[in-house]
Amino acid sequence: MVVCGDDALAHRLATELSEVYRERVTLVVPAAPSPPAGRRPAARGIRALTAFGRLPAARSRAAAPEPPAEPGTYVMEAVETDGSVLTEAGVQRATALALMYEDDETNIRTALIARRLNPRLRLVIRLYNRKLGQQLEALLDQAAAVAAPDLDARLLDASTTVLSDADTAAPALAATAVAGTSKVVQADGLLLRAVERTPPGRGEIADPGLCALALLSATANDPAGNEGSDNSGEQGPRLLPDDAAVTAATGRAVVALEAVRHTGGALPPKRLSTAALPVASIFSRRVRWSLAGIAAAAVALAVAGWLTTDDHPLLASYLTLLDLFGIGDPAVQEPVGRQVLQLLAGFVGLLLLPVLIAALLEAMGAFRTATSLRRPPRALTGHIVLLGLGKIGTRVLGRLRELGIPVVCVESDPDARGIALARSLRVPVVVGDVTEEGVLESARVHRAHALLALTSTDATNLEAALYARSVSADLRVVLRLYDDDFASAVYRTLRSAHPGALTRSRSVSSLAAPSFAVAMMGRQVLGAIPVERRVLLFAALDVAGNPQLEGRTVAEAFRPGAWRVIALDTTDPAERRADLAAQPPRGDGVADAPGLAWDLHPGYVLRPDDRVVLATTRRGLAQLLGR
Repeated sequence: MVVCGDDALAHRLATELSEVYRERVTLVVPAAPSPPAGRRPAARGIRALTAFGRLPAARSRAAAPEPPAEPGTYVMEAVETDGSVLTEAGVQRATALALMYEDDETNIRTALIARRLNPRLRLVIRLYNRKLGQQLEALLDQAAAVAAPDLDARLLDASTTVLSDADTAAPALAATAVAGTSKVVQADGLLLRAVERTPPGRGEIADPGLCALALLSATANDPAGNEGSDNSGEQGPRLLPDDAAVTAATGRAVVALEAVRHTGGALPPKRLSTAALPVASIFSRRVRWSLAGIAAAAVALAVAGWLTTDDHPLLASYLTLLDLFGIGDPAVQEPVGRQVLQLLAGFVGLLLLPVLIAALLEAMGAFRTATSLRRPPRALTGHIVLLGLGKIGTRVLGRLRELGIPVVCVESDPDARGIALARSLRVPVVVGDVTEEGVLESARVHRAHALLALTSTDATNLEAALYARSVSADLRVVLRLYDDDFASAVYRTLRSAHPGALTRSRSVSSLAAPSFAVAMMGRQVLGAIPVERRVLLFAALDVAGNPQLEGRTVAEAFRPGAWRVIALDTTDPAERRADLAAQPPRGDGVADAPGLAWDLHPGYVLRPDDRVVLATTRRGLAQLLGR
């Protein structure tokens, strides 16, 4: 496999393919800048990075035309990724090529060259423009079909995949805020996570949950923030055990598969979204008090006129209103009391005019804001506070709303790209700088379930997280940080300072790399979950033509330690989507019901037109795919 890129995401992807999927990877990176005059230039060609350490640095491009036989990552420097560089990197013999440059134009140009060199090559392209990405996918797939007419339809459908790091990182960030972990697998719009269930006591049976994935060798609860378990026992983890092994596992924790669900507050009733705005949101407290004082003065004047002139109360009120609005005639021939009341009413009327103008201006501003953005309801609790509605925050907002989770957004730029989405979804938005006092309080952070700091500035995210932690000690905090090392340092420090609270710091490159790796492996791979020092893969396979699955029951198709059928795609074969890891089409902003059945009867016979989701090891998947 070949990876071309110039940032942390490309290196992360190469590491994922090499260490998780055990693939042979060639990483093409931009050449180092020219050295100063008088200094010998560095050798241009294949070299080994210290992080990978797979190849001696002295080897040149000409000395290694063939990729090595062992799994590992090998680095190749190139000034420009043209046809000769792709040929030298082995694109004509490669299974997949990932184009991870930050420049969309460079990725498109390189993809066109690579498709011409190898029509059967699986292309994974990083592109920010969604609409352009869909058109590019169709164009490159059509080019592959013309150049290789004998290409299988299923392979052709998976030949080109256009992804965005924002789209791929959003599910993991959403799952981290909801469930506290980013180790999730997405299948047909459903987020699944692997959780550790505590070891049962003597004589008790371990609860496997939705599906028992593994028996752990040891469970480590590290307050400094290390997730998962350490392989410190004499026996390593047992992947995909059978029911008898799970029943006999007294004292060993079980890794179970379960759906990601929100346990915080619920969405407000739909009728509240279309209800009339309350008076408190239209007029400020000062205006309301002013109007109340003038109304009390008017009532007092009407009562005084009724008592001093012996007029009917309605007539006295009518005369008072005439005086307030300056409509009544001067009380020249009237008693002295009536004249005094008329003077007082005229004075109160002078006070009423500026108050009415102020109320009108505030009402206009409130209605203008209410038509675009909603304010957080006062009784809102158990929600998620999302900071930043940029490229990443917009995708995460859409994912959280698909899961039916209440969200309050905070954004300093009223023209940010996510404001339009928040307005269409009727999500409350607080416009202001999160570093200013009172902004997070307006988002009801003290009653929130979690805080997602996803702005583009690391310092802003860290400051907001520290302030939110001081407001609520047990608040779940998730930070987006650019640098992996900085994210790890912040993560461990916050977890050590607040061991009783859940804190996660994530970089987009570390969250997006698994999705790009899954696309390079083919659309049948939905994701991977680490179990101690080993890895479990989740794949969607067609039963037709597979002797290990076709004609067998679910129980008979289960091979302990290799693979296990965990779900069945109940969608009609003519309407199935090629990529189960992608989001299903949505109609009114809410995800459609998943088409996967997870409660399979062990006696169900797998038919040729079925498609199943399996939990499998790397070796088991290779056997199922005939590799």
